[in-house]
Amino acid sequence: MSGFAPAELAYLQGERRLGRLATVGPDGMPHVTPVGWSYNETFDTIDIGGRNFEQSKKFRDVKRNGRAAIVIDDLASVSPRRTRGVEVRGRADIVDDPAPMIRIHPDHVVSWGVEADG
Repeated sequence: MSGFAPAELAYLQGERRLGRLATVGPDGMPHVTPVGWSYNETFDTIDIGGRNFEQSKKFRDVKRNGRAAIVIDDLASVSPRRTRGVEVRGRADIVDDPAPMIRIHPDHVVSWGVEADG
């Protein structure tokens, strides 16, 4: 059973590949950064990686506290303005194989505007 509703899965499996990852630093300050991501059907997770990823603040934050959130969204139309997206919050693991990445397990998922795609 997936942590995502069918309309959310359809949206995540579309063409969007840019999201915004939120982590929390050791000083309690939030950190948000644009990232590339993919939906991992095998584990029902959002996987995030990139160049020199293991040297990044986001990687260190997740390694330290094991939590993260990501928002994947877009503008479906400009007139009338229609936004859609999926926010995923949850436990985050550091994965080293096949390359360093963050794997977010969905504990809490919120979506908007994706039902119209389905």
